[in-house]
Amino acid sequence: MTTWTDLSATRPITLSGDSGIDRAAHHRLDEAWLAAAWSHPSTRVFVVSGGQVLVDDTPDGRTELVMTPAFEAPVTETHRYFLGQDADGIAYFALQKDTLPGRMDQSARPAGLREAGPLLSPRDAGLLVHAVALENWQRLHRFCSRCGERTVVAAAGHIRRCPACGAEHYPRTDPAVIMLVTDMADRALLGRQMHWPEGRFSTLAGFVEPGESIEQAVRREVAEETGVTVGDVEYVASQPWPFPSSLMLGFMARATSEEIRVDGEEIHEARWFSREELTAAFASGEVLPPTGISIAARLLELWYGEPLPQGR
Repeated sequence: MTTWTDLSATRPITLSGDSGIDRAAHHRLDEAWLAAAWSHPSTRVFVVSGGQVLVDDTPDGRTELVMTPAFEAPVTETHRYFLGQDADGIAYFALQKDTLPGRMDQSARPAGLREAGPLLSPRDAGLLVHAVALENWQRLHRFCSRCGERTVVAAAGHIRRCPACGAEHYPRTDPAVIMLVTDMADRALLGRQMHWPEGRFSTLAGFVEPGESIEQAVRREVAEETGVTVGDVEYVASQPWPFPSSLMLGFMARATSEEIRVDGEEIHEARWFSREELTAAFASGEVLPPTGISIAARLLELWYGEPLPQGR
């Protein structure tokens, strides 16, 4: 596998930037340090519930996580997750609750990662993606997979321990590949899923299977979904994707065949586009570009050579 080096056409990938937060994993098992950090007046806390948090729009146009000192935070005995420290030594925690707290000033609003991720600073987006990933895992893995006993939270939210058999369970991350396939004429292969709006096309994607390399996964997924065979695979970048627990691995891939045979299940329609054809399709509204926070738009921009039109 080779690595794609010309990133001049890309914009920053949402959720993948440097947050400036040191996760400080060595503190997760130090209960005395965690207690001291929690009680420190500089510590900042936010609540996560069902993948949502409170965000607030500032007068200068920014969007921020609503965070409070620890002494103002809601009470929770177990679901308190240490997320790390910034360069000034400020510690950050997330609290998992059944509901978000009310706000007396009524200025804050609930938002999920898909909505808030592109609006937040790298620091806040990094904290949010960490917290949402932990919350998803905690909610879905409450019982021991070995003996069935209810597990308990440990390591500041990063381990669940079984009191019956002693097993330790760690947050899982499922690798998924997402790829822009081009042919020998440098056309791009884009597909459309059945449930997408009419005209919405994007890159192909799929999960890595057990015993499979990521290059094999790229080739298998493209072949399964469109019938196109792939040769060279070049890594571009990755993106955390906690919906609920994936890591998207982005690639450029070169096709060795051109005939398209969609599977009719995951992919309803797939087409080859030259840059000129895609520009015309964007202009006419025949094709809607990828939207949202996914790395798909950045992969397409690498090939397209400039930012995509704003989607509808």
